[in-house]
This record gives sequence, structure tokens and C-alpha cells, in this order.
Amino acid sequence: MKNQITNRNLRLKRITCDTDRVNITRSILESLPDWFGIPEATEAYISGSKGQPFFCAFKDEKPMGFLYLKETGKHTVELAVMGVLQEYHRTGIGKALFCAAQEEAKRQGYAFIQVKTVQMGRYEIYNATNQFYLSLGFKELEVFPTLWDEWNPCQIYIMAL
Repeated sequence: MKNQITNRNLRLKRITCDTDRVNITRSILESLPDWFGIPEATEAYISGSKGQPFFCAFKDEKPMGFLYLKETGKHTVELAVMGVLQEYHRTGIGKALFCAAQEEAKRQGYAFIQVKTVQMGRYEIYNATNQFYLSLGFKELEVFPTLWDEWNPCQIYIMAL
């Protein structure tokens, strides 16, 4: 049974310290090897967290999930990476994190937000990821078959802010 999160015991916080960003990113991504199993890519996500708008969900002072944004164009920000501890998937943490980041992106004046993931239909585990982004209101933009490699075609989703 999933650990249901309610607004009473979930605390979202914007993280501004790079050391905290790196430590949170590392601890959560390393606990998710099914999604973040390529060490070089994981290290890039970890180091890429520095200086970015970064949100973390806490329960009893323990990080349960995070996401950070990065600018990809004058009018576009990317949900660069999101990780939620697996036992807390489908409990509302991801949506709460996204809503906080979406508000920040709007506040900063961006017109669009994008996210990249593995194309639907490639791996069952990523089908749920795709469904999550679609449920938030993202729309399919384009698939880049070899952006990452031929086994992981990159699906880009976008949303107008």
C-alpha cells in the first residue's frame, strides 16, 4: 500500500543552498536506479542542480522528492529532473512539486515549460512517467529518436504557461 501524503504532513520548500541541492538530488536519484541507472547521466543531473530553481517535498524533515528547472530559451524553462522516492509515487508529491515549479516559472515570466522523457511504449516504467506528464496538462511536441541513443528515444512535452 502506498504511503498517502496529505497537505498536513507534506512540506514544500524552495532550496537555495547548492550543497543542499546536490545532497538531496544525489540521495533521491541514487534510490531510483530503474529511472536513473546510468551513472554519468545521474552525476550530470546532480551537478546540474546547482544554481537552479529547486523545490523539495519533505515529510518529517526527510526529503521525499524534488525537482529543478533550467532555462532552455528566452521564453522556455525545462523541468530538468524530478525524482520522488518510489514508495511515494502516486501520492501527490510529484504534482505538488510541479505546481510549485509551474508558479515559479510563471513568476519569472516564462511562456512555456517543457520536459523530456523516454518515448511512450518503450518501457513500461516510463509509460507511467509519460502518463504523469500528460495528466499535468503537458502536450506532445516531438520525438527525437537518437537525441540520447536509439534505445531511449526522447519524447519532448510542452505546456503553455
